[in-house]
Amino acid sequence: MKKTFVLVVLFVFPLVAYLFFASGVNNFGKLPVLTENIPDVPATGQEVSLDGKITILGFMGAKVDEMKGNAFNLNQKIYKRFGEFTDFQVVMMVPKGNEAEANALKEELGELSNVDKWHFVFGEEEQIKSFFGQLKTNTNLDANLSTPYVFIIDKDRNLRGREDDEDEGLKYGFDTSSVAELNNKMEDDVKIILAEYRLALKKNNADRSK
Repeated sequence: MKKTFVLVVLFVFPLVAYLFFASGVNNFGKLPVLTENIPDVPATGQEVSLDGKITILGFMGAKVDEMKGNAFNLNQKIYKRFGEFTDFQVVMMVPKGNEAEANALKEELGELSNVDKWHFVFGEEEQIKSFFGQLKTNTNLDANLSTPYVFIIDKDRNLRGREDDEDEGLKYGFDTSSVAELNNKMEDDVKIILAEYRLALKKNNADRSK
């Protein structure tokens, strides 16, 4: 009994404490919904969907090479830490005509990690603009249809973020050009949403066993 108590103190309590403080202003165990029911990614003949997945959604634009650094930051700081989760994926929107560049980037990323859950979706300019507009964020795409920000989308296609971030207030996305932001904010928020779904799954399983 004493041994069990010591193990709980040493391992369980620090984990609970970390999750509590990591959640910060985001209300422990729940990441706020900022935009509800966004559409699925445009149908382009590719079998990629936001349904039933925790998605990191980004917009790489027509100059993929200029966004390589952002992609590598995201891969190293977020994807490599969470890519093993079955229901986790990264989806990048890219204008049609840039397939070769995107595939080359995926190959480069594949030298550093398993990129089975890195997806590039190619769409027409108007499709991408319309899709981005329906996220209803406080950021914009540039002239190349890109943004350094990526967004957390839950399994029900809701955009999750922070309602009162200490630096920005309402925070829809995370700047992939900033390693500090990925480390200090996005990693915590991804942990929170994954924990939220794990807790919900445990509760459902417990209810069924009653």
